[in-house]
This record gives sequence, C-alpha cells and structure tokens, in this order.
Amino acid sequence: MAPLKPGDQAPDFALPNQAGNEVLLTDFRGKKMLVYFYPKADTSGCTKQACSIRDADPDLSRLGISAVGISPDKPAKLKKFDDKHGLGFALLSDPDHSVAKAYGAWGEKKMYGKTYEGIIRSSFLIDEGGKIIEAWYKVKPLETVPNAQTALQKLTS
Repeated sequence: MAPLKPGDQAPDFALPNQAGNEVLLTDFRGKKMLVYFYPKADTSGCTKQACSIRDADPDLSRLGISAVGISPDKPAKLKKFDDKHGLGFALLSDPDHSVAKAYGAWGEKKMYGKTYEGIIRSSFLIDEGGKIIEAWYKVKPLETVPNAQTALQKLTS
C-alpha cells in the first residue's frame, strides 16, 4: 500500500479493543483522532510511546482528539498493557496486519542486518470526517504527540 498523505480518506477498520469489543473508525466521526501503529505491547519503545499519549490526554482531549493505538497483539495482551500502565485509551488488535497494511504501516524492516516484515511505527492525525490531516511514518516513540500538536497548531494558525 502506498503511504497515506493529507487529504486521503482514512481506511476504515473494525478491530477488537483490549476488552474484546469491536471498535470502528466510524465510531469516531465528528472527532479528531490520533491513530498510531506500534510493533508490540509492553516493549520499551512502545511503552514510552503509549505513556506519552496517556500523559498528553488532557491536552489532546482539550483539542478534541481521541487516541487509538493499533498493534498485532491479541486483546488479552493489550488489556495487560493497558492495566499495567493505566493507559485509558483504545488499544486495538490487528493480528493479520490488514489494517496496518491499509495504512501503509506494515512493510519491510531491517534490524541487525536482517530483513523482515513488520509494523512500521507510524501515526496519523484524522479529521472529524475521516480524512488524513497528517501522516508520519518511521516515527520515533516520543515524537507521536508533538507531531500531532504541531500539525494542529498549523491548522489553527
């Protein structure tokens, strides 16, 4: 899948959350969303990323933004991750990578000289109508929130 860019329609999804309940992209119509893809719950980088989003929740909420994290992990693992770190936002399970692929967040990666397929840490700011405001690929864990805040500041300037 080609990378998404501003103005593109965000691909729809229907995925189970950490409680096993189905969450749809359309559930968030009328709100801005920060959707981010991360490789694996409770690893160091993914924990830093999720906790930074948790800590920014008051600011994000004030800006009308709902956060949603998506990984290949099963709902039970996502629940443990949420409970352990008190994240308090939707974590969605995409075990077959279909949603990650639709967003261009699944692809070839290299680590220690080996090439493999995996999650490309990515984040997307989506408007109230489901269009991409901004997309970031190969984002560092602690850049997710500042990127979204900067993009929103540009919109309101």
